[in-house]
Amino acid sequence: MVRRARASDVDEIAGSLPETELGISWGDRPTWKVRGKGFLLYRMPHRTAVDPETGEMWDDLLVVTMPDMGAKQAIVEADNPFFDIPHFRNHTGVLVRLSRLGEIDRDELEEVIVEAWAARAPAKLVREHLGPETLAP
Repeated sequence: MVRRARASDVDEIAGSLPETELGISWGDRPTWKVRGKGFLLYRMPHRTAVDPETGEMWDDLLVVTMPDMGAKQAIVEADNPFFDIPHFRNHTGVLVRLSRLGEIDRDELEEVIVEAWAARAPAKLVREHLGPETLAP
């Protein structure tokens, strides 16, 4: 049975990955890190990300670090709630509103979070957790 993703799944999935911690970055923003490197950031409302209908700043954004610009483009172009904004045009981060996570299933969310974790974790740790075929030597 497919279960739709929920905002609470973000912390559950990220916290289950090896050597992760919920810390702080950008002053006071909760950030999931692996060995000190952030891969998920709860973004504060900012004028660069607003509701196109109301002009109000979104207050439920999660920034997910993708492995590279190709992966970023692929997820943004797919049929899901992940998107990009001009502010992130030179960064591998994509955004998703926590209130829209129910548009994907939990397994899809887990894949995205694991990919973000693997992009920031040391290669040896990724191989130990996901298997030797995950990364080239």
